[in-house]
Amino acid sequence: MKRYGWMIAAAASLVAQAAWAANISVTDAWARATMPGQPVGGAYMQIQADADARLLSVSSSVVPRVEVHEMNMDGGVMHMREVKAIDLPKGKTVSLEPGGFHIMLMNLKKPIAAGDVIPLTLVVESGGKRQTVEVKAIARAMNMGGGAMQH
Repeated sequence: MKRYGWMIAAAASLVAQAAWAANISVTDAWARATMPGQPVGGAYMQIQADADARLLSVSSSVVPRVEVHEMNMDGGVMHMREVKAIDLPKGKTVSLEPGGFHIMLMNLKKPIAAGDVIPLTLVVESGGKRQTVEVKAIARAMNMGGGAMQH
């Protein structure tokens, strides 16, 4: 029995490490199609984690610069600013949507056309451990859902 003790300890250690990372579910990932010459676009999605987590950053292999932003009203004026992270409370769906938290696709080299697939890599931290989540956002025409914010 002693000879198997190290195997049991190693397996327990792996299970404990896996428990630190949250399971992240991303649904309804989409990007808004852009007009020719438009240098920025937006991407949106629903994110849910089974443990408290934080979205730290987003990147893309096809977009030079990606930032996480928040829009909010301040004194009757809409303001947009970059945020360092978005909290993902355990079991709650966090919406990245026009007019709230969203992903800015910056310095576009060409327009995003309806039907284009924008690969996004989300960096999420939970329990002191970072993980990446690969997402494919499908571009929608400007008049297809997502509210009136055009960015």
